[in-house]
Formats: sequence, C-alpha cells, structure tokens
Amino acid sequence: MSTFQEVALSCVKEVQSVVSNVKEEQMHAFALAIKGAKRIFVSGEGRSGLMGKAIAMRLMHADYTVYVTGETITPSISDGDLLVIISGSASGTQSFISKAKQAGASVALVTANPEQEKSSEADHVLLVPAATKKRLNHEPVTIQPLGNQFDQSVHVLLDAIIVKLTTNQHEQMTARHANLELS
Repeated sequence: MSTFQEVALSCVKEVQSVVSNVKEEQMHAFALAIKGAKRIFVSGEGRSGLMGKAIAMRLMHADYTVYVTGETITPSISDGDLLVIISGSASGTQSFISKAKQAGASVALVTANPEQEKSSEADHVLLVPAATKKRLNHEPVTIQPLGNQFDQSVHVLLDAIIVKLTTNQHEQMTARHANLELS
C-alpha cells in the first residue's frame, strides 16, 4: 500500500468484512429496542463513546428522546427506557447493566466480545466481530491501530439502523438539525 487512498480502501474492505459477519437478527432486535424505548441513554468510553454520541445525535434528529450518560443534563434512567452500551471488550459494563435493569430499563450491548453474546445480562447483544485494541485470538487481522476497526464498524452498523428506521424522513430530520452553528 503506497498511497493514502490504498490505505483508505483497505480500511473500507475491513469494515465491509466485519459488517457482512454481523447477524441480521441482532440488528433487527436492536432496531426494535430503539423503536420501543420511551427514552434512550447511550454510553461508551473513548472512541466508542464518540461513536455513541454520533448515534445519539442521529437518534435526536430522528425525533427520539436521547441522552448520553455522564453529561450534566442526563436525567435518571427509568422504566421503559433503553440503555445502549458500546464497548469492544464489554469489561466494566456489568454495573451499568445492573443499575439500568434495577431501574426497569432494558439494555442493548454493542461489543466485539463473543463471550458476551451468551453471558451478558443485557437484553440485546449486537456482536460486532471486529478487532479491538486487545488483539485477542478471535479478532480479525487489521492494518489499523487500536480499536479503529471496531469503532468504524459500529459507526456504520448503528447508522444503518437509523437509515432503516428513518426512511423518507430527510426533511423532518433536517428540521431538527442544529441551527445555532458558527459559520
């Protein structure tokens, strides 16, 4: 790979490979959880958190009531709400899952950790079979550093869910787009 464009196309191919190995029924269940939620709370650390903020913004544009955990204006989670946790390893997520479930909320976990598919107490697990910064044996080979492949795949997959949920809503979403922007 001698050019930046070749590197970019290699990254795109990697993400395409990851996306093609995600279970459609998990994406469908995730979409139904979003549609059925009273309010949606999104959580993630680092770049996973940034992917979470991106999906939270699109959900807001799609007229969902959505919050990002840890922000000063985020209220308490309660019955009928959905907590979306994005974490490649899913380590350290159990306390968040327990708190949300105790409050009556449901939980959707987005992770690259296949052990979470069966052992997590989350109501929904979206397994994204991508490389993380840990480079575990079950993870695919990547040219990308750290968890780039996971983060990019999560962004594409969660945006795809929004695209499917918001067919023919471009004008309504545009009307909810921020209008207090510096030019």
